[in-house]
Amino acid sequence: MEKPILVLKIGTASITKENGDLDQITMVDIVRQLASIHKKYRIVIVSSGAVGTGKNLLKNYSGKIIERKAAAAIGNPLLLNRYAQFFAPYDIAIAQSLCERQHFSNLTQFNQLKQTFQELWANEIIPIANENDVVSNLELKFSDNDELATLIAVGFGASNLLLGTSVPGLVDKDNNIIRRIKKIDESVLSLAHKEQSAMGLGGMVSKLTFARLATRMGIKTTIFGIRSESGIIKALEDKVGTLFDAQKDIDPETRTAWLSSGNLVTGKLQIEKKGVNDLLKGNSLKAISVIKIIENFEKGEIFEIQNGHGSSLAVARAIISSKEIIEKIKDTRFEIATSQDIVML
Repeated sequence: MEKPILVLKIGTASITKENGDLDQITMVDIVRQLASIHKKYRIVIVSSGAVGTGKNLLKNYSGKIIERKAAAAIGNPLLLNRYAQFFAPYDIAIAQSLCERQHFSNLTQFNQLKQTFQELWANEIIPIANENDVVSNLELKFSDNDELATLIAVGFGASNLLLGTSVPGLVDKDNNIIRRIKKIDESVLSLAHKEQSAMGLGGMVSKLTFARLATRMGIKTTIFGIRSESGIIKALEDKVGTLFDAQKDIDPETRTAWLSSGNLVTGKLQIEKKGVNDLLKGNSLKAISVIKIIENFEKGEIFEIQNGHGSSLAVARAIISSKEIIEKIKDTRFEIATSQDIVML
């Protein structure tokens, strides 16, 4: 019987200091825990930190897309070198995997990726995945490795998706950690803080969006503080962080069809011509422009925008739910997504 697959996503702020340097003490402890469960799981590490590590070597870094790409190119080998160094005492080798969205939506490329990972696991090697920032054509707008970790977990049929962060989990309005959530709905999404960390791109909204997608595909998901004592081990034992229950088992054909869609949107809508022109001018999307809701979505989730002919124009993060759009559809001022949260395809 094959060992279960564990996907661990490590956030930038979890393994870097405020100045961008790698937090080697935290990395050593992460490696120690993974080494202790290496024989029980087929592990994939999805590690952020490359941009934060590399940006210090760029002059006058301001966070522009091209600068992020350059910082990733610098930081990736530095990050991987540290992982290799820390795994070496346990006689565990690592491998680098730079992934792009089409590696999952193209069945031929996905099968090649899956076969490569299976060969690595057969040789007791841990793959460390990262988005191929240098050539990414979606400009890292909505999410970075939260999305990649979800794609890998769903595509490979992982039993567990662990989202390691710099915070101890999702908290309620009284700032208490919510230990278990059976279903991620709008009330849960509303608890997410809008701000992202100083280092990373994700934030809690991103993590909840992709946790919801993973659980819908039958994967148990946990958001936890990776710096907590034995945090990875305890997260697997449901002793720390916020556990999100898997919703149902998904057959392989359904999972493959979902991956082939090419993106991780949760909803779709169509807009009329004036709305299309507004998007092309860089304006926000108004409720009055909507022709039809194709697939429902909640506030804070990512949805696809199509023109009247059904062609995909953009993806955006919703500031209201699809149900609210119906109520506000005649309001000429009411926005569905702001211009900064829309990415043209």
